[in-house]
Amino acid sequence: MKNTTKDLTNIALIAAAYTVVSLILAPISFGNIQVRIAEALTLLPLIYKPSIYGVILGCFLTNLIGAMTGVNLLGFLDVFVGTLATTIALYGTYKFKDKKIKGIPLISMLFPVILNGIFIGAELSVVLMPNNFVLGFIIFGLEVALGELISVIIGYFLIKSMKKNKLFES
Repeated sequence: MKNTTKDLTNIALIAAAYTVVSLILAPISFGNIQVRIAEALTLLPLIYKPSIYGVILGCFLTNLIGAMTGVNLLGFLDVFVGTLATTIALYGTYKFKDKKIKGIPLISMLFPVILNGIFIGAELSVVLMPNNFVLGFIIFGLEVALGELISVIIGYFLIKSMKKNKLFES
């Protein structure tokens, strides 16, 4: 894929938006009960493929800054595992963007919810409940997935508005 100057600028803006929103809302962006509002941007690949790079970079920076400042209780583990979860989710969101149920890209919308529930739920269980991993994984995975669902629903309406106004379309 050839990125234009405009694409590179948009990627940087998306990364910055993700990072700033996550860090401003840090109390709800990290932890076992979280609604990382910036995860609404995980649906941007539905309308703009280069956004994948911006969201990955934003997630990486958010988790790194969170670990460095002590806000992210998962620490540096989340820099890699959390970013990997988001990367896979973005790829799935993009790959299934044309698979719609009643005009809604439900499969694409489920990728961030399910993958973050699994990956971050496992991370939280390892850190917070290492002696009862399975129970922790179920509890934390569901908590993270619920928060992610809220963000993805916000993202769906954001994407609808962006499509209507022809923003970020590729």
